[in-house]
Amino acid sequence: MDRKQILNEKNRIVIKVGTTTITYEETGNINLDKLEKFVRVLINLRNKGKEVIVVSSGAVGVGRKALGMEHKPETEAAKQACAAVGQGRLMMIYEKLFNEYSQLTAQVLLTKESITNKECRKNARQTFDELLRMNVVPIVNENDAISVDELAYGNFGDNDTLAANVSELVDADLLILMSDIEGMYTADPKKNQNARFIHTVVEIDESLEAMAGGSASDFGTGGMMTKVNAAKIATSAGADMIIANGDNIYAINDIMAGKKIGTLFLSKEHGKQMENELAPERAKFRRQVKNLKKSEGKSEEHKTTEFIQNEEHLAGGNDGKLYGNTW
Repeated sequence: MDRKQILNEKNRIVIKVGTTTITYEETGNINLDKLEKFVRVLINLRNKGKEVIVVSSGAVGVGRKALGMEHKPETEAAKQACAAVGQGRLMMIYEKLFNEYSQLTAQVLLTKESITNKECRKNARQTFDELLRMNVVPIVNENDAISVDELAYGNFGDNDTLAANVSELVDADLLILMSDIEGMYTADPKKNQNARFIHTVVEIDESLEAMAGGSASDFGTGGMMTKVNAAKIATSAGADMIIANGDNIYAINDIMAGKKIGTLFLSKEHGKQMENELAPERAKFRRQVKNLKKSEGKSEEHKTTEFIQNEEHLAGGNDGKLYGNTW
C-alpha cells in the first residue's frame, strides 16, 4: 500500500490550523483571504463525503490584538482574558464564512478534564458523533478562559496536543497539522545545509525526538517537540498524521490526493506496510544552487568558487542518518 492509497481511504479527518496559518505574521490580524480558502477546502471535503473536525488556534492572538497588546500575555489571567475576547470574534468569522455554503458549524471548547475524566470523555465523544451525524462541522479549541494548570487534570498547553487528543477521542483516521513549517528534516535546515527532508516516518524513536525545537513565532505556541508528541498520541490511537506548511492552504487538497506534501507519520498498522523515506540529497543541492544564483553583490568568479565549494561539501554528503542517530 502506498501513500496515495492510504490517504484516499481516510474518512474522519481532524485538521488543525495554527495561529501563524490564519493570521498575518506582521500584524497578528486574521488573514480573511486565507481563512476563506480554508473554509472552501473543508466544504469540498464535506462534499466528497468526508467527516471534518477543525481544531483552530488564534483565539488568544485575536483577543490580544483586539485588546491592543503588543506582545504575548505573560500572566494566566491575561491569556484567559485574550482568549475570552478572541474566541467569540474568531467563531463569528468562521460562522460567516461557512454560512456562505449553508454549512452549519458548532463551537466545541474542551478542557483536559474533557479528555481524561471518564464521564466527561464519554459525553464529549457523544457530542462529536452526534454533530457529525447531523453534518455539522465542529470547530474545536481549548477553553483557555477557564483552563488552568490543575494538579488533577492540567491543560493541553498547545493545540497540536489538543488536536491529537481530539483525534484519539473521535477515532479519527487522519490528523493534519497545518503550521509554519514544511515538515521534519534530518537536522535543522537553517543550520545544516545537508539536512534532508523526511517524507515518511514509520516509527517515532529517540533519534527523531532529538530533532525537536521550540516555537518560532511570537503568536504561536507549538514547536517541533509538540508536533512529535502529537504524532505519538495520534499514531498510537490508530490515526496517521501529517505535518505541513499552512502558507498554501490548498496543500490540504494535495495531501488528500496522496502527493508528497509534508511529513507523514504512520500508525502502527500502516507502518508495517511502508518504510521510512527521506528526500534525495540532490533536492537540497538544487536549492543551494538556486539560492546561489539569487545571491546579490557577488562577482561571477566568487559565485563560481562558492558553487564548487558547496558541491564538494555536499558530495561528502549526508551520511543518511536521522538527526542524532542512525535511522
